[in-house]
Amino acid sequence: MYKDLPRHTPIAVLLSGGVDSSLALRLLVEAGFTNVTAFYIKIWLEEELAFLGDCPWETDIQYARAVCEQVNVPLEIVPLQREYYDRVVQYALRELKAGRTPSPDIFCNEQIKFGAFLEKIDPRFQKVASGHYARIEFRDGKYWLKRAPDPVKDQTYFLSYLTQEQLARILFPVGEYTKRQVRELAHRFNLPTKDRPDSQGICFLGKIKYADFVKAHFGEKPGDIVEMESGKKLGTHRGFWFYTIGQRQGLGLSNGPWYVVGKNAQKNIIYVSHRQNILHYYRRHIVVEDVNWISGMPEKRELQVKLRHGPGMQPATIEPLADGRVMVHLAAGDKGAAPGQFTIFYDGDYCLGGGKIAEFADAPEAVRLNNTEETSK
Repeated sequence: MYKDLPRHTPIAVLLSGGVDSSLALRLLVEAGFTNVTAFYIKIWLEEELAFLGDCPWETDIQYARAVCEQVNVPLEIVPLQREYYDRVVQYALRELKAGRTPSPDIFCNEQIKFGAFLEKIDPRFQKVASGHYARIEFRDGKYWLKRAPDPVKDQTYFLSYLTQEQLARILFPVGEYTKRQVRELAHRFNLPTKDRPDSQGICFLGKIKYADFVKAHFGEKPGDIVEMESGKKLGTHRGFWFYTIGQRQGLGLSNGPWYVVGKNAQKNIIYVSHRQNILHYYRRHIVVEDVNWISGMPEKRELQVKLRHGPGMQPATIEPLADGRVMVHLAAGDKGAAPGQFTIFYDGDYCLGGGKIAEFADAPEAVRLNNTEETSK
Protein backbone atom coordinates (compact mmCIF):
# COMPACT_ATOMS: atom_id res chain seq x y z
CA MET A 1 0.00 0.00 0.00
CA TYR A 2 2.89 2.38 0.64
CA LYS A 3 3.80 2.51 -3.05
CA ASP A 4 0.62 4.48 -3.85
CA LEU A 5 1.21 7.21 -1.26
CA PRO A 6 2.44 10.73 -2.11
CA ARG A 7 6.19 10.80 -1.64
CA HIS A 8 6.02 13.72 0.82
CA THR A 9 3.78 11.79 3.26
CA PRO A 10 5.20 12.08 6.81
CA ILE A 11 6.09 8.54 7.93
CA ALA A 12 7.29 7.33 11.32
CA VAL A 13 9.31 4.11 11.10
CA LEU A 14 9.58 1.79 14.11
CA LEU A 15 13.23 0.78 14.07
CA SER A 16 14.28 -2.02 16.42
CA GLY A 17 17.86 -2.52 15.29
CA GLY A 18 16.97 -5.75 13.53
CA VAL A 19 17.11 -6.58 9.84
CA ASP A 20 13.33 -6.54 9.21
CA SER A 21 12.68 -2.99 10.40
CA SER A 22 15.97 -1.84 8.84
CA LEU A 23 14.80 -3.08 5.46
CA ALA A 24 11.36 -1.51 5.97
CA LEU A 25 13.07 1.86 6.38
CA ARG A 26 15.35 1.31 3.40
CA LEU A 27 12.47 0.30 1.12
CA LEU A 28 10.65 3.53 1.94
CA VAL A 29 13.74 5.59 1.18
CA GLU A 30 14.36 3.68 -2.04
CA ALA A 31 10.73 4.32 -3.04
CA GLY A 32 11.43 8.05 -2.86
CA PHE A 33 9.77 9.06 0.42
CA THR A 34 11.39 12.28 1.65
CA ASN A 35 9.66 12.89 5.00
CA VAL A 36 10.73 9.86 7.02
CA THR A 37 11.79 9.72 10.67
CA ALA A 38 12.92 6.58 12.51
CA PHE A 39 11.96 5.88 16.12
CA TYR A 40 13.39 3.43 18.63
CA ILE A 41 11.00 2.49 21.43
CA LYS A 42 12.67 2.09 24.80
CA ILE A 43 10.90 -0.24 27.19
CA TRP A 44 11.07 -0.62 30.96
CA LEU A 45 12.31 -4.21 31.22
CA GLU A 46 15.53 -3.43 29.45
CA GLU A 47 16.73 -1.56 32.54
CA GLU A 48 14.63 -2.91 35.41
CA LEU A 49 15.56 -6.54 34.75
CA ALA A 50 19.04 -6.03 33.34
CA PHE A 51 20.43 -8.22 36.11
CA LEU A 52 18.79 -11.25 34.47
CA GLY A 53 21.02 -11.15 31.44
CA ASP A 54 22.58 -9.06 28.73
CA CYS A 55 20.11 -6.37 27.69
CA PRO A 56 20.43 -5.56 24.00
CA TRP A 57 19.01 -2.05 23.84
CA GLU A 58 22.36 -0.23 23.66
CA THR A 59 23.49 -2.54 20.85
CA ASP A 60 20.08 -2.16 19.18
CA ILE A 61 20.45 1.62 19.15
CA GLN A 62 23.95 1.38 17.69
CA TYR A 63 22.60 -0.69 14.80
CA ALA A 64 19.60 1.61 14.40
CA ARG A 65 21.85 4.67 14.21
CA ALA A 66 24.07 3.01 11.64
CA VAL A 67 21.05 2.15 9.48
CA CYS A 68 19.74 5.72 9.69
CA GLU A 69 23.13 7.31 8.96
CA GLN A 70 23.42 5.19 5.83
CA VAL A 71 20.35 6.90 4.33
CA ASN A 72 20.49 10.22 6.22
CA VAL A 73 17.26 9.66 8.18
CA PRO A 74 16.88 11.15 11.68
CA LEU A 75 16.49 8.78 14.64
CA GLU A 76 14.56 9.56 17.82
CA ILE A 77 14.29 7.51 21.00
CA VAL A 78 10.84 7.26 22.57
CA PRO A 79 10.67 6.20 26.24
CA LEU A 80 7.59 4.06 26.88
CA GLN A 81 8.64 2.26 30.05
CA ARG A 82 5.60 3.27 32.08
CA GLU A 83 3.18 2.45 29.27
CA TYR A 84 4.77 -0.98 28.84
CA TYR A 85 4.46 -1.75 32.50
CA ASP A 86 0.88 -0.51 32.84
CA ARG A 87 -0.55 -1.96 29.62
CA VAL A 88 1.43 -5.12 28.91
CA VAL A 89 3.47 -6.33 31.84
CA GLN A 90 0.73 -5.92 34.45
CA TYR A 91 -1.64 -7.84 32.19
CA ALA A 92 0.87 -10.70 31.84
CA LEU A 93 1.44 -10.84 35.60
CA ARG A 94 -2.30 -10.87 36.35
CA GLU A 95 -2.87 -13.74 33.95
CA LEU A 96 0.03 -15.77 35.31
CA LYS A 97 -1.07 -15.26 38.90
CA ALA A 98 -4.56 -16.49 38.02
CA GLY A 99 -3.14 -19.63 36.43
CA ARG A 100 -3.88 -18.57 32.87
CA THR A 101 -1.59 -18.38 29.83
CA PRO A 102 -0.99 -14.78 28.70
CA SER A 103 -0.14 -13.64 25.17
CA PRO A 104 1.73 -10.38 25.84
CA ASP A 105 2.97 -9.90 22.27
CA ILE A 106 -0.61 -9.33 21.09
CA PHE A 107 -0.97 -6.43 23.49
CA CYS A 108 2.57 -5.24 22.79
CA ASN A 109 1.45 -4.47 19.24
CA GLU A 110 -2.06 -3.21 19.93
CA GLN A 111 -1.29 -1.21 23.07
CA ILE A 112 2.30 -0.06 22.55
CA LYS A 113 3.74 -0.13 19.05
CA PHE A 114 0.50 0.99 17.42
CA GLY A 115 -1.10 2.45 20.55
CA ALA A 116 0.99 4.40 23.05
CA PHE A 117 3.60 5.17 20.40
CA LEU A 118 1.04 6.87 18.15
CA GLU A 119 -0.24 8.82 21.14
CA LYS A 120 3.28 9.99 21.96
CA ILE A 121 4.63 11.16 18.61
CA ASP A 122 3.81 14.30 16.67
CA PRO A 123 0.37 13.91 15.03
CA ARG A 124 1.82 15.21 11.77
CA PHE A 125 2.99 11.66 11.04
CA GLN A 126 0.22 10.29 8.86
CA LYS A 127 1.65 6.78 8.67
CA VAL A 128 3.70 4.47 10.86
CA ALA A 129 5.77 1.68 9.31
CA SER A 130 7.24 -1.41 10.93
CA GLY A 131 9.11 -4.57 9.96
CA HIS A 132 6.22 -6.95 10.65
CA TYR A 133 5.52 -9.83 8.29
CA ALA A 134 1.91 -9.04 7.36
CA ARG A 135 -0.03 -7.25 4.64
CA ILE A 136 -2.88 -4.74 4.61
CA GLU A 137 -5.54 -4.51 1.93
CA PHE A 138 -8.20 -1.82 1.54
CA ARG A 139 -11.45 -2.89 -0.13
CA ASP A 140 -15.18 -2.41 0.34
CA GLY A 141 -14.46 0.60 2.52
CA LYS A 142 -12.55 -1.43 5.11
CA TYR A 143 -8.98 -2.36 5.94
CA TRP A 144 -8.17 -6.08 5.94
CA LEU A 145 -5.21 -7.78 7.58
CA LYS A 146 -3.60 -10.46 5.41
CA ARG A 147 -1.03 -13.14 6.07
CA ALA A 148 2.49 -12.75 4.72
CA PRO A 149 3.73 -15.09 1.95
CA ASP A 150 6.16 -16.64 4.44
CA PRO A 151 3.98 -18.93 6.59
CA VAL A 152 6.69 -19.40 9.23
CA LYS A 153 7.44 -15.69 9.71
CA ASP A 154 3.85 -14.47 9.29
CA GLN A 155 2.97 -12.30 12.31
CA THR A 156 -0.76 -11.76 11.88
CA TYR A 157 -1.38 -13.85 15.02
CA PHE A 158 0.26 -11.07 17.05
CA LEU A 159 -1.50 -8.31 15.09
CA SER A 160 -5.00 -9.73 15.43
CA TYR A 161 -6.22 -7.14 17.93
CA LEU A 162 -5.52 -4.12 15.75
CA THR A 163 -8.45 -1.85 14.89
CA GLN A 164 -9.60 -0.19 11.69
CA GLU A 165 -8.21 3.12 12.96
CA GLN A 166 -4.81 1.57 13.56
CA LEU A 167 -4.66 -0.29 10.25
CA ALA A 168 -5.50 2.94 8.44
CA ARG A 169 -2.17 4.40 9.60
CA ILE A 170 0.06 1.32 9.39
CA LEU A 171 2.48 0.28 6.66
CA PHE A 172 4.21 -3.11 6.45
CA PRO A 173 6.87 -2.64 3.73
CA VAL A 174 8.44 -6.10 4.18
CA GLY A 175 5.11 -7.91 4.40
CA GLU A 176 5.18 -9.05 0.79
CA TYR A 177 8.55 -10.78 1.15
CA THR A 178 9.77 -14.06 2.62
CA LYS A 179 12.53 -14.04 5.22
CA ARG A 180 14.98 -15.32 2.63
CA GLN A 181 14.11 -12.42 0.32
CA VAL A 182 14.49 -9.97 3.20
CA ARG A 183 18.01 -11.23 3.86
CA GLU A 184 18.86 -11.04 0.15
CA LEU A 185 17.63 -7.44 -0.07
CA ALA A 186 19.48 -6.53 3.11
CA HIS A 187 22.71 -7.77 1.52
CA ARG A 188 21.94 -6.00 -1.74
CA PHE A 189 21.55 -2.71 0.15
CA ASN A 190 24.51 -3.58 2.41
CA LEU A 191 22.48 -2.82 5.52
CA PRO A 192 24.50 -2.76 8.77
CA THR A 193 21.99 -5.32 10.13
CA LYS A 194 22.17 -7.65 7.14
CA ASP A 195 23.72 -10.53 9.14
CA ARG A 196 22.26 -9.77 12.55
CA PRO A 197 20.41 -12.82 13.99
CA ASP A 198 16.66 -12.69 14.38
CA SER A 199 15.29 -11.96 17.82
CA GLN A 200 13.76 -15.06 19.43
CA GLY A 201 12.36 -13.43 22.57
CA ILE A 202 8.94 -12.23 23.57
CA CYS A 203 8.31 -8.61 22.56
CA PHE A 204 8.66 -7.00 25.97
CA LEU A 205 11.41 -9.33 27.25
CA GLY A 206 13.99 -8.96 24.52
CA LYS A 207 16.76 -11.46 25.30
CA ILE A 208 15.58 -12.07 28.87
CA LYS A 209 14.39 -15.65 29.39
CA TYR A 210 10.68 -15.97 30.08
CA ALA A 211 11.26 -18.27 33.08
CA ASP A 212 13.65 -15.72 34.59
CA PHE A 213 11.07 -12.97 34.16
CA VAL A 214 8.45 -15.08 35.91
CA LYS A 215 10.83 -16.01 38.74
CA ALA A 216 11.80 -12.37 39.29
CA HIS A 217 8.17 -11.49 40.00
CA PHE A 218 6.77 -14.59 41.68
CA GLY A 219 9.82 -16.45 42.96
CA GLU A 220 9.58 -20.21 43.48
CA LYS A 221 6.98 -22.04 45.57
CA PRO A 222 7.17 -25.85 45.62
CA GLY A 223 3.90 -27.65 44.94
CA ASP A 224 2.61 -31.09 44.04
CA ILE A 225 2.54 -32.67 40.61
CA VAL A 226 -0.54 -34.91 40.64
CA GLU A 227 -1.74 -37.49 38.12
CA MET A 228 -5.18 -36.34 37.01
CA GLU A 229 -6.73 -39.79 36.67
CA SER A 230 -5.57 -41.33 39.96
CA GLY A 231 -4.95 -38.32 42.18
CA LYS A 232 -1.52 -39.77 42.98
CA LYS A 233 1.35 -37.39 43.72
CA LEU A 234 4.15 -37.98 41.19
CA GLY A 235 6.59 -35.22 42.04
CA THR A 236 7.17 -31.60 42.98
CA HIS A 237 7.23 -28.45 40.85
CA ARG A 238 8.65 -24.94 41.36
CA GLY A 239 5.37 -23.00 41.19
CA PHE A 240 2.30 -23.32 38.98
CA TRP A 241 3.13 -20.06 37.16
CA PHE A 242 6.07 -21.73 35.40
CA TYR A 243 3.82 -24.23 33.57
CA THR A 244 1.17 -24.13 30.90
CA ILE A 245 -1.39 -26.59 29.58
CA GLY A 246 0.12 -29.06 27.11
CA GLN A 247 3.66 -28.65 28.44
CA ARG A 248 5.79 -31.79 28.65
CA GLN A 249 9.29 -30.42 29.19
CA GLY A 250 10.74 -29.55 32.56
CA LEU A 251 8.49 -31.74 34.70
CA GLY A 252 11.25 -34.05 35.89
CA LEU A 253 9.02 -37.14 35.92
CA SER A 254 10.08 -40.67 34.99
CA ASN A 255 8.21 -43.19 32.83
CA GLY A 256 6.85 -40.43 30.62
CA PRO A 257 6.11 -38.58 28.58
CA TRP A 258 3.77 -36.63 30.87
CA TYR A 259 1.73 -33.59 29.88
CA VAL A 260 0.31 -30.78 31.98
CA VAL A 261 -3.50 -31.00 31.66
CA GLY A 262 -4.66 -28.77 34.51
CA LYS A 263 -3.62 -26.30 37.19
CA ASN A 264 -5.08 -25.32 40.55
CA ALA A 265 -3.76 -21.84 41.28
CA GLN A 266 -5.18 -21.68 44.79
CA LYS A 267 -3.60 -24.96 45.91
CA ASN A 268 -0.48 -24.60 43.71
CA ILE A 269 -1.04 -28.02 42.11
CA ILE A 270 -0.06 -29.10 38.61
CA TYR A 271 -2.13 -31.93 37.13
CA VAL A 272 -0.54 -34.20 34.56
CA SER A 273 -1.57 -37.11 32.39
CA HIS A 274 0.45 -39.73 30.54
CA ARG A 275 0.65 -39.73 26.77
CA GLN A 276 -1.52 -42.86 26.61
CA ASN A 277 -4.39 -40.78 28.04
CA ILE A 278 -3.73 -37.50 26.28
CA LEU A 279 -6.47 -37.92 23.68
CA HIS A 280 -8.99 -37.51 26.51
CA TYR A 281 -7.69 -33.98 27.02
CA TYR A 282 -7.89 -32.75 23.45
CA ARG A 283 -10.21 -29.74 23.45
CA ARG A 284 -12.54 -29.40 20.50
CA HIS A 285 -15.14 -26.93 21.81
CA ILE A 286 -13.71 -23.64 23.06
CA VAL A 287 -15.51 -20.55 24.33
CA VAL A 288 -13.63 -17.29 23.68
CA GLU A 289 -14.32 -13.84 25.10
CA ASP A 290 -13.12 -10.25 24.53
CA VAL A 291 -13.46 -10.92 20.82
CA ASN A 292 -11.98 -8.48 18.31
CA TRP A 293 -13.24 -8.57 14.73
CA ILE A 294 -10.84 -6.44 12.68
CA SER A 295 -13.22 -5.79 9.78
CA GLY A 296 -16.50 -6.86 11.38
CA MET A 297 -17.92 -10.28 12.23
CA PRO A 298 -17.81 -12.50 9.15
CA GLU A 299 -20.95 -13.98 7.64
CA LYS A 300 -19.10 -17.25 7.13
CA ARG A 301 -19.07 -19.70 10.00
CA GLU A 302 -16.57 -22.16 8.51
CA LEU A 303 -13.15 -20.65 9.15
CA GLN A 304 -9.60 -21.62 10.12
CA VAL A 305 -7.94 -20.88 13.46
CA LYS A 306 -4.53 -20.63 15.08
CA LEU A 307 -4.15 -21.28 18.79
CA ARG A 308 -0.52 -20.17 18.80
CA HIS A 309 1.94 -18.36 16.57
CA GLY A 310 3.27 -20.49 13.73
CA PRO A 311 2.28 -21.86 10.34
CA GLY A 312 -0.20 -24.42 11.66
CA MET A 313 -3.94 -23.77 11.27
CA GLN A 314 -6.95 -26.03 11.53
CA PRO A 315 -10.54 -25.81 10.27
CA ALA A 316 -13.13 -24.61 12.77
CA THR A 317 -16.77 -23.58 12.94
CA ILE A 318 -17.71 -20.50 14.95
CA GLU A 319 -20.97 -20.04 16.80
CA PRO A 320 -21.70 -16.52 18.13
CA LEU A 321 -23.26 -16.61 21.61
CA ALA A 322 -25.87 -14.27 23.06
CA ASP A 323 -23.42 -12.76 25.58
CA GLY A 324 -20.97 -11.61 22.89
CA ARG A 325 -18.64 -14.56 23.32
CA VAL A 326 -17.98 -17.08 20.56
CA MET A 327 -18.06 -20.88 20.66
CA VAL A 328 -15.31 -22.37 18.51
CA HIS A 329 -15.68 -25.96 17.30
CA LEU A 330 -12.25 -27.27 16.28
CA ALA A 331 -12.12 -29.93 13.59
CA ALA A 332 -9.01 -31.63 14.96
CA GLY A 333 -8.89 -30.41 18.55
CA ASP A 334 -5.85 -29.28 20.50
CA LYS A 335 -4.12 -30.74 23.56
CA GLY A 336 -2.36 -27.49 24.50
CA ALA A 337 -5.25 -25.03 24.52
CA ALA A 338 -5.24 -23.12 27.80
CA PRO A 339 -7.42 -20.48 29.48
CA GLY A 340 -6.07 -17.03 28.70
CA GLN A 341 -4.51 -18.15 25.43
CA PHE A 342 -5.80 -16.58 22.22
CA THR A 343 -7.67 -18.20 19.36
CA ILE A 344 -7.12 -16.28 16.12
CA PHE A 345 -9.58 -16.53 13.22
CA TYR A 346 -8.68 -16.76 9.54
CA ASP A 347 -10.50 -16.97 6.24
CA GLY A 348 -7.78 -18.15 3.90
CA ASP A 349 -5.14 -15.41 3.78
CA TYR A 350 -7.24 -12.97 5.80
CA CYS A 351 -6.76 -12.62 9.55
CA LEU A 352 -10.22 -11.71 10.86
CA GLY A 353 -9.42 -11.16 14.54
CA GLY A 354 -9.41 -13.27 17.67
CA GLY A 355 -10.67 -14.01 21.14
CA LYS A 356 -9.27 -15.05 24.51
CA ILE A 357 -10.03 -18.57 25.68
CA ALA A 358 -12.43 -18.39 28.63
CA GLU A 359 -13.42 -22.03 29.05
CA PHE A 360 -13.83 -25.39 27.35
CA ALA A 361 -17.30 -26.74 26.69
CA ASP A 362 -15.98 -30.31 26.46
CA ALA A 363 -13.49 -30.39 29.36
CA PRO A 364 -13.89 -33.25 31.85
CA GLU A 365 -15.46 -31.99 35.08
CA ALA A 366 -12.25 -32.57 37.04
CA VAL A 367 -10.30 -30.37 34.61
CA ARG A 368 -12.95 -27.63 34.73
CA LEU A 369 -12.99 -27.57 38.53
CA ASN A 370 -9.22 -27.57 38.91
CA ASN A 371 -8.67 -24.92 36.26
CA THR A 372 -11.39 -22.56 37.49
CA GLU A 373 -11.35 -22.94 41.25
CA GLU A 374 -9.10 -19.94 41.73
CA THR A 375 -10.84 -17.61 39.27
CA SER A 376 -14.39 -18.48 40.32
CA LYS A 377 -14.03 -16.85 43.74
